[in-house]
Amino acid sequence: MRSRDVLRVLAEMSQSQWGMVTTAQASARGVSQMNLTRLTESGVLIRLSHGVYRNAGAPGGQHEELRAAWLATEPAKLAYERLSEWPASAVVSGESAARLHGIGDLRAMKSEFTTPTRKQTQRADVQYRSRALPEQDITVREGLPTTTRERTIADLVEDRNDFSIVGNALRDAARQSRLDVDRLTELLSPLAQRNGHRRGDGDALLEELMRVAGIDQVSIAKQIALIPSLGGLIAAQYLENLPKIETTSGVAAATTSSGAHTRLTKQLHAVDWVSIALSTQPARKKVGP
Repeated sequence: MRSRDVLRVLAEMSQSQWGMVTTAQASARGVSQMNLTRLTESGVLIRLSHGVYRNAGAPGGQHEELRAAWLATEPAKLAYERLSEWPASAVVSGESAARLHGIGDLRAMKSEFTTPTRKQTQRADVQYRSRALPEQDITVREGLPTTTRERTIADLVEDRNDFSIVGNALRDAARQSRLDVDRLTELLSPLAQRNGHRRGDGDALLEELMRVAGIDQVSIAKQIALIPSLGGLIAAQYLENLPKIETTSGVAAATTSSGAHTRLTKQLHAVDWVSIALSTQPARKKVGP
């Protein structure tokens, strides 16, 4: 194949794959390994990993290694073909998913994927877990199939990450947008017993994570109280709305919530409000020389 034709074929493949192409994709379209080697030596291509190259003129980006590793999991197929397949052959998960979602403070030293069947690799920088993920646990982030924030948080717990790390991820996720608390509780339930709670008690495990994250009711109340323009106003509103009737013996003075699950849902949803309130406050002036 002539050099001009090789470049055209590579451009067509790489334009929808972040400027990347695999050896298998190129070979299926008549581009030999020798062609790729020569283009790499001339600086037209950059070799990212075994069997994956990037057009030197295409931007790398912060998720370049993860994208290259994902392409390598099914190197013969183009990215758009894989994104339309079900079940997904490899879904970004664990710390890699947390990084894509922008939750927590995880370095993601390895590219982590969940696959529907057992998959092995000799690469030290890639890790697989085998699980048939339901469609509701998969989303797309940065062009890659990725576990949802709820599944990602549960995976972090399952991987036995320190709860302070998971709590940070939970807090960040709750501040981004509303979490599906029902699904998160369901995913945490099988992990409750090994983390010191009753078997299947996902609510208790979630409540513990929320305490660690500082999004329990007491922590939220303290955050609000520290806002001068809001603390007093809320206290006044509370006093104004106190019941003006006396209770009789044997009758409950107030109704309780419908359960722990409802309480946790409200607390998680309150995080958005608290974050907005905090972000609207003027920055404190620096004191000192």
